[in-house]
Amino acid sequence: MPSLHIRNFPEDLYQTLSFRAEQAHRSLAQQALFELRRATGGANTGQRERILEAISQGIAGMGARTLRVPPEGMLRAGRNR
Repeated sequence: MPSLHIRNFPEDLYQTLSFRAEQAHRSLAQQALFELRRATGGANTGQRERILEAISQGIAGMGARTLRVPPEGMLRAGRNR
């Protein structure tokens, strides 16, 4: 895969990109690719958001569930195997 190195990257742009990456739980490189795709009308624009929305709707449609065994019990059972 090709790579891109940018010299003399403006500090304010770097700070903005870094902040957005942190807010979106992405690495700096992932955020840079995301921003470039969005700016150029790339095919993946909004794909992550659509997937997360579909998952959220699926969970909401299932309703609340109670577990037969609490999560700690599941962990203990797994450790005792």
